[in-house]
Amino acid sequence: MKEKIIKKASELFLKLGFKSITMDDIACEMCISKKTIYKYFCNKEILIEESTALIHKEVHEIIDNIIAKSYNAIQENFEIRKMFKEMFQASDASPIFQLKKYYPEIYERIMTNEIEKCNYCFRQNIEKGIQQDLYRKDLNIETYVNFYYILIFSINENTGSEKEAKRLELEALEYHTRAMATPKGIQELEKQLHHFNT
Repeated sequence: MKEKIIKKASELFLKLGFKSITMDDIACEMCISKKTIYKYFCNKEILIEESTALIHKEVHEIIDNIIAKSYNAIQENFEIRKMFKEMFQASDASPIFQLKKYYPEIYERIMTNEIEKCNYCFRQNIEKGIQQDLYRKDLNIETYVNFYYILIFSINENTGSEKEAKRLELEALEYHTRAMATPKGIQELEKQLHHFNT
């Protein structure tokens, strides 16, 4: 039952936001009593912590699956962007923005874990793109990893609307890719932008 509660809470938090969903809402959605939820979680913060851990795990499993498909480096980034677009499409309010605003301690703990994981993914992607002649060989990889990380997380931390955050993230991806790309990479970027927007 505990896992079912975490799963349902995760779905609701992503869809409607961490602030607006109450323990009553989760109990009502699951057709169980609020008392049953409190049997496993003494307060909403603990349930949010468990839910965000599950979301984090699921997101990175999907990213690992995308990377395992051996797309080229630019397509790989666009496939990951599509995954985020689909995962958060039901949400009006940005979950990360709400988490930072209303539950800063939980947000800080997640971000500590996320920084390491994201930086590793970004670095791997840049190294792959250089090998494939899609990104320039003279890049300072650490600098570009940091630039992209700051761009993406600044968008999510400061944009209240999920729709606006996704639009800005796509523009950030194009900006990031153009800054690194070889002529061959620019061709691949234009192709991916065309597919993404059709």
